[in-house]
Amino acid sequence: MECIVHFRVVHEQETKELRGLILVEQGSQPSVQQIIDMLGHMGYEVRQDSADELVFRPADAGADYRYIRITELDTGEEVYREDRHLRMLLENLLPRH
Repeated sequence: MECIVHFRVVHEQETKELRGLILVEQGSQPSVQQIIDMLGHMGYEVRQDSADELVFRPADAGADYRYIRITELDTGEEVYREDRHLRMLLENLLPRH
């Protein structure tokens, strides 16, 4: 079964909205490793952020992007979507490190 992974690549000056494809078992979501592998095939060598499971940071310090955020996982049956309003509220209320 196909899972379309929608993600946002955040650069210093711009943000790109992209998609990738992962094959998963019926009724399941892709694993973190499957997402890392998919991004790697697209040229983004990443590691998962320890503070946010939907954020992936460059594995190479010289990368031209700051981070990648998964915004939607679409398997055709069940769709995970990031709640942008809730995210904005949390980002404004929580202290930054």
